[in-house]
Amino acid sequence: MKFFSALALSSLLPTAAWAWTGSESDSTGADSLFRRAETIQQTTDRYLFRITLPQFTAYRNARSPATLDWSSDSCSYSPDNPLGFPFSPACNRHDFGYRNYKAQSRFTDNNKLKIDGNFKTDLYYQCDTHGYGSTCHALANVYYAAVREFGRTKGELQEEYDLLLAHYNELVAEAIAKGEDPLYY
Repeated sequence: MKFFSALALSSLLPTAAWAWTGSESDSTGADSLFRRAETIQQTTDRYLFRITLPQFTAYRNARSPATLDWSSDSCSYSPDNPLGFPFSPACNRHDFGYRNYKAQSRFTDNNKLKIDGNFKTDLYYQCDTHGYGSTCHALANVYYAAVREFGRTKGELQEEYDLLLAHYNELVAEAIAKGEDPLYY
């Protein structure tokens, strides 16, 4: 009987990860007094949807837990970002979502939409945190439209992407024409 119980328990271990509970006041949650078992899917969801982008970045830098896929190509397949808006942390979390949801066999159309929506929120967070203006939000919209469009095989969102890219380019040109810095326009 002990052998059977140990065997049954060991079959659950590959899907479990240790995660801190309680306050997440620091970037890793290390101030918590208690830990509980959390499935790798629950950890993925928490890191993707329930913690701040800076907290996610701290976990990513620590590669904690190691059972998750932390790899990212950052924003390498995204549209041009000539003004250098700080979108890499948002791109890293977006890649984290796609890669782990695929590895966990949860990458459905609905989950892709949730991950993409979180990406847009993270892009806006980066714009707002760094004090950038409407050109940053406009490019964030282009990035969002790009992941919505190019993450599919159909061309149903191409028109929206083209309109958002044109709007961004208009804002940059308008700022330059007024002699203003497009970064903060």
